Amino acid sequence: MHVIASAGWLGLTLGLLALGITATTTGSAGTVEASVRAMKLFADWLLLPVAFLTLLSGLLLSLGTKWGLARYRWVYTKFWLTLATTTATVFALRPGVNSAVAAVAAGGPLPDAGDVLFGPVVSLSAYVFMTVISVLKPWGKTRRGERPQTFT
Repeated sequence: MHVIASAGWLGLTLGLLALGITATTTGSAGTVEASVRAMKLFADWLLLPVAFLTLLSGLLLSLGTKWGLARYRWVYTKFWLTLATTTATVFALRPGVNSAVAAVAAGGPLPDAGDVLFGPVVSLSAYVFMTVISVLKPWGKTRRGERPQTFT
């Protein structure tokens, strides 16, 4: 489930990036509006459920396996990056897309290219990084992971 949700989140972000690039590089007002409206649909209906599913499934997976949440630095890093990108989606990406849609729907130009490009670029970078560390599993154990496990 975690791999499927993560791959979905990565795919949605690639789609958002493609739409953001289209919105900022086209000369057509209709294409800009269609692009930012599609971004809004992705951000409102798909992105948050997939983000929360990724966060929850990763948390359950880490707590239910030998990797643990705080035993290995790469797992800990992935958890905090996932939490940060989910938070950024709520407080930065969605409001930026919403302001772009409002401006374009009112007949104005795209107010700021950063509103539709910055979030997907940062998110995509974070997801690719998390994918790489999931495969490589770098940095070893944390202090907590190095302590002997005691079971009672």
